[in-house]
Amino acid sequence: MIDLATLGLFLLAVLALFLSPGPNMAFVLAHGVAQGPRGGFAAAIGISAADLVHTLCAATGITALVAAWAPAFDLLRYAGALYLLWLAVKAWRDGGAAALGTAAPAPFARIVRQAWLNNLVNPKALLFFMLFLPQFVDPARGHVTLQLVLLGGVLSLAALAFNTLLGAFSGQVGRWLQRRPGAARLQHRLLAVAMLGLALRLLMLDRPVPR
Repeated sequence: MIDLATLGLFLLAVLALFLSPGPNMAFVLAHGVAQGPRGGFAAAIGISAADLVHTLCAATGITALVAAWAPAFDLLRYAGALYLLWLAVKAWRDGGAAALGTAAPAPFARIVRQAWLNNLVNPKALLFFMLFLPQFVDPARGHVTLQLVLLGGVLSLAALAFNTLLGAFSGQVGRWLQRRPGAARLQHRLLAVAMLGLALRLLMLDRPVPR
């Protein structure tokens, strides 16, 4: 249904997007450094799971309906920013507990859920799937909705592979830090700063202007 030339071009575009610094990369790196390779992998799973949801929403027209409602962009970014601020506060408090040796590693499922929700409430991600995937769809080659789902699935798998490698790399940095005195507190504080930065980024996003 999707020819190899189009798929190859799609993968090149996706790789270029992955290599550009963004909120997903920051989320994986921060959790890899704070929680080790396990934390980076959990973040990668959550992000890819959210990508699948974005794909289904774009393919079924839900994203277009949300985008058509003017306040949706602001509601999503404010909700996302509040959630990230909560994660920042929690990570900062965990840093204090880590300094006392009473902090336990974050549960794997919790990191997956946080990454999933963080990606899901990002209005830029919502609009990205609505605008990016259709560029590689050819109505002459079959069902448009199915093509969108296939492309989104490929993107999600590619994101999982890329972010898993990124999480493994940042996890090794985290393990190196763990061998240093006071590193546990520093790791959580770095995670808190990263979440705060992502929250501020969301708050500063400009609402798309209809044309």
